[in-house]
Amino acid sequence: MENKAKKGKLKVLIAFLLVFGPALTLVFISTRGCKHNFKELEDFGKLPNLSFSVYSPENKSFSNKTLKDFQGDILFVSTIQTSCPSKCQISLFNFRELIYNHVYENKRKKMKQVRIISFITDKDGNAVKDPAAFAIMTEILKDNIPNYDPTLWTLATGDVKAFYNIDNNGKNLLKSSEQEYGKGAYQKYLLLLDKNAHLRMVLPANKEGEIRVMFEDLALLQKEYDKKRSE
Repeated sequence: MENKAKKGKLKVLIAFLLVFGPALTLVFISTRGCKHNFKELEDFGKLPNLSFSVYSPENKSFSNKTLKDFQGDILFVSTIQTSCPSKCQISLFNFRELIYNHVYENKRKKMKQVRIISFITDKDGNAVKDPAAFAIMTEILKDNIPNYDPTLWTLATGDVKAFYNIDNNGKNLLKSSEQEYGKGAYQKYLLLLDKNAHLRMVLPANKEGEIRVMFEDLALLQKEYDKKRSE
């Protein structure tokens, strides 16, 4: 069973690299030397104005939103699986320590504004719509993240697969993952969108190393905006 699991993870990684490998290699090299040279992140294209619903813990209800409602914010998009919320699709501990705490500490700086949208899914990647499941997930986030702020880290439901229907390098991230490795394989990917909903980076969200690199990519994107503002 362990060998099968390792082979499955390796296959997903290979598919991921086929779609984004060339650009990621360049970005990885640039982030290693970001203290000395400034390199802008690759632009994988603008996402459509996707619609979804966000959960309000205060009212225990949903409201309809689109990506355009978040224009002007840097966005992270992820999934959280109900049956394994803290480590399967996203490592809550590593995301909290490496990214969320930075977002929280800089939430009052307009140019640094970052938001997180996490879609609640089942093990197959299907959207969960039950308000009770969202109430439970909110408590899980509070337990794992002492300074959890639902205005910064929003839980959502909707057509999450539309966010991952990404074409690059002659491949499609969603289709390649699902055709070759089963339903829900895309769920472990963390998306980084700029302030105009352009996809700038994709990396797995369940490993410390990848989350650490994603933080460096966030820093590069923020530096890009700082540079433009000073010109």
